[in-house]
Amino acid sequence: MHIAWIGTGVMGRSMAGHLLDAGHTLSVYNRTRSKADSLIERGAQWAESPAAAASRADVACTIVGYPDDVRSVTLSGDGVLTALPAGALLIDFTTSSPSLAREIAAAAASRKIASLDAPVSGGDVGARNATLSIMVGGEQAAFERARPIFDTLGKTVVLQGPAGCGQHTKMVNQILIAAGMVAVCEGLMYARASGLDPQRVLESVGGGAAASWSLSNYYPRMLKEDYAPGFYVEHFIKDMRIAIDESERFGLNLPGLGLAKRLYDELVASGGSRYGTQALIKVLESMAR
Repeated sequence: MHIAWIGTGVMGRSMAGHLLDAGHTLSVYNRTRSKADSLIERGAQWAESPAAAASRADVACTIVGYPDDVRSVTLSGDGVLTALPAGALLIDFTTSSPSLAREIAAAAASRKIASLDAPVSGGDVGARNATLSIMVGGEQAAFERARPIFDTLGKTVVLQGPAGCGQHTKMVNQILIAAGMVAVCEGLMYARASGLDPQRVLESVGGGAAASWSLSNYYPRMLKEDYAPGFYVEHFIKDMRIAIDESERFGLNLPGLGLAKRLYDELVASGGSRYGTQALIKVLESMAR
């Protein structure tokens, strides 16, 4: 397939690389061209705008930062929907708002283009290893068309329902992670305070009832004081804000999510917006002193 790929950040670059390896032709666009250089060196074609990337594509894929970015690269004057041919497919891998996913699906349908919201989970590791969990909203027929792409990028791929349902499922994912990250940090802090070897503790708790992806992947980074981003703090806060807004719309009060959001806001206030989410331990350690 000829694929237009919009967004070559921490995760998008690896994902696009897997599609190149699978034999697809890629036209790529990113606001900062240098972040696409490694893909261009491997044969991807550079495009000057999302529309230019999409003009001859069978499928357009987007993975950008914020809902406003999604709106810009899809619905603006130089967005992919202005140029993507009728009969093509649009897949948005960004974590964004369910209402925007429904809006994009309607705009795409009016142009005879199928659309899927397909946010992903697994961070930089999942993107590099092609083991992402992909949560999909849209029509069954479009989902089946996208399976070759999804199967190249991930290990768990589930159609959750119509447009917006992929984003709602990702909100569940982020709610689970938010409180879990607080627990991972506090568990490590307790292990240190009690005089245990934190690495040896992980050997015991990492395979039991307390096991989680965050524990296995972020706890070791915390031990090394490695705060490089697999997923940016500022993007996680964006996700939590969407989840809180949607929860309020449903009449739900989620105190665990609210606590995690407040703690991450403190991390941003101390200059940590571009750290990885594991840097939350810096805030909790400062509160414990």
